[in-house]
Amino acid sequence: MNDDWSGSGMPDDPWRLKTPPLTSEYTIHRDDDADPPLLICQVGSTKLTYLSRAVDDLHEMLIAHGDWMPLGAADEQKEPAAGTVEAWGRSPDNPVGGWYGQRKGYRGRFAMYLPPLLEALGLVELEHNPRNNRVRAIVQPG
Repeated sequence: MNDDWSGSGMPDDPWRLKTPPLTSEYTIHRDDDADPPLLICQVGSTKLTYLSRAVDDLHEMLIAHGDWMPLGAADEQKEPAAGTVEAWGRSPDNPVGGWYGQRKGYRGRFAMYLPPLLEALGLVELEHNPRNNRVRAIVQPG
């Protein structure tokens, strides 16, 4: 464990993470009782929700991509740059056929909040520059 995250991901012990530039803190926990299961992301007073399967789906996409991919985080109302994690998180061509974000008006920022969780879980390498960060999969042996 490093200084950029802690927690077990349960409601009473959420993952405490930092955004890729390491400038803002937020929490995420799993809600496996929701249908479908969700990740609840708390950023200050704002609650965002993403499909839990995003962790596995994003990791699999990054493995298939095979190299660094720009994050391209953007609010829901802003069109993300093509070829970014954010664009994939909204694409009709992803495994869920669209948005992983579930709360209308707050469905964006997928690429801001999900890659640090994958990094904490040991699934990706993530850059921590002030801007224009990228991510790539760590391929698990076996």
